[in-house]
Amino acid sequence: MQIRSFQLSDYRSVAELLEEVLSEECCEETMGAFARQLSWDSELVLVAESAGVIAGVLIGTIDKQKGYMYRVAVHEGFRRQGVGRALVSTMNNRFRQRKVMKVLIPGDKHNELLRPFYESLGVRPIDFAQLTHPLSIVAG
Repeated sequence: MQIRSFQLSDYRSVAELLEEVLSEECCEETMGAFARQLSWDSELVLVAESAGVIAGVLIGTIDKQKGYMYRVAVHEGFRRQGVGRALVSTMNNRFRQRKVMKVLIPGDKHNELLRPFYESLGVRPIDFAQLTHPLSIVAG
């Protein structure tokens, strides 16, 4: 498995993955943030690829000196194989390279479902943050 930055040729596969694993409401919100992040900094959209198949995606962003892991999605056939863990680890490395002081997980109702996953990573500092505006509007 390889973790790498998103490439334009990944768009269809990533969009299909998001549609497949996220609720309709979550997918709509995520697609807006995904498009916005690609226009700002595609290096913070990571994909996990295995044998030419997109196994997972992590959309991150930086706002001032805070890094946000906005949304992680892993294809059902690749779950419990370390894909999400590898995506988070790689994003943390990118955040460190950019001198991010704190890593946050937007505490929306969709990410709340993943709290046990994030807590199992034991990576610090990770905190859930309640945002007053959708990430796709306030960060950049």
